[in-house]
Amino acid sequence: MKIGIDARFFGPKTGGGGIGRYVSELTTSLQHLDKRNEYILFLRKENFHECTIKNPRFYKQLVDVPWYSWKEQTQLPREIRHARVDFMHYPHWNVPIFSKTSFLVTIHDLILLEDPQSAHSSTRNSLVHGFKYAGFRTVLEHAVKKSRHIVTISQASKQSILKHFRVRPEKISIIPNGVQPAVQPRTVSLTRLGVYEPYFLYVGNAYPHKNLEMMMHSFRQYLEHRHDAQLVIAGRRDAFSRELEQEAEEIGIPKAHLRFVDLPSDEELASLYEHASLFIFPSRLEGFGIPPLEAMSHGVPVASSSASSLPEVCGDAALYFHPDDIETLTGYMEKAVTNPTFFTPFVEKGFRRAKHFTWEQSAKKVLDLYERFFYL
Repeated sequence: MKIGIDARFFGPKTGGGGIGRYVSELTTSLQHLDKRNEYILFLRKENFHECTIKNPRFYKQLVDVPWYSWKEQTQLPREIRHARVDFMHYPHWNVPIFSKTSFLVTIHDLILLEDPQSAHSSTRNSLVHGFKYAGFRTVLEHAVKKSRHIVTISQASKQSILKHFRVRPEKISIIPNGVQPAVQPRTVSLTRLGVYEPYFLYVGNAYPHKNLEMMMHSFRQYLEHRHDAQLVIAGRRDAFSRELEQEAEEIGIPKAHLRFVDLPSDEELASLYEHASLFIFPSRLEGFGIPPLEAMSHGVPVASSSASSLPEVCGDAALYFHPDDIETLTGYMEKAVTNPTFFTPFVEKGFRRAKHFTWEQSAKKVLDLYERFFYL
């Protein structure tokens, strides 16, 4: 078979967090696993050279088309047609509706349908945003209805798809994400990053459904009794994170106690995990949630929201709080600093939990679907 993968999201820096990681890890693992099929990886300028080919049956093709754009709907189908692939795997719902090539799609979550606040949050004016949202609904519905098969990453996400669309349950396969083995940090200076110990860590973007305002209010409550810790938010700096910074100032969090680390390298991120007193993941909605498992693989205790897929993913290796429960989260912060041995059983469970999820296992299941639904 000649398989096309829309790899324009390749890499967490270009693709933005979870989806970028998904594309890079899936394509890398497939190179190790599949010596029979031929692959065309469609990439953008930003990540073309970042994608390394180690399997001679894999080829890169430059398609510098922005996602969620009109060119995606018109130019990308031409490129796919000219590549003469037997089918496409789209790692996100943004499938070009004018393409006639058979496809499999991964739908990570339906947060824009489930969370009204996220759906209406935009840096664009309301007219432009309204037009784009209508386009999103059209493209998403096409992806669900016209796909040969759907991959999603958790039972919670599968139930969300079934709730919003009339689709047979057997058309959807749950293939969880993987977790990279813990990277041993090189000599990374936390001081150079503006970080000091003890600190509480969050890794990810600052979109509204991530519920970071609640985390900051909890941290503000912590500071009322203690003044020895910092809150560190590691991820892409954008309009949403700048709004958080402004809110932190409004609720009285001193600047010295709040640190934003923009797009840390893998070594910097490993060091941030290694030295954190507590990892916090307060999301209201989450398709999967890789960062809590990454934290567990580094031996960091995890305090997670009890919402959405997170209990499914973290199991009994995390301490949970309701996404509106400021007091409980504040209590976990205080214990992390004053009584860290309280978390020892959870850290031990976390090491075991993180090992359950590997990208090789995920890629094997995806490859099985390729051969099941598209083998000629």
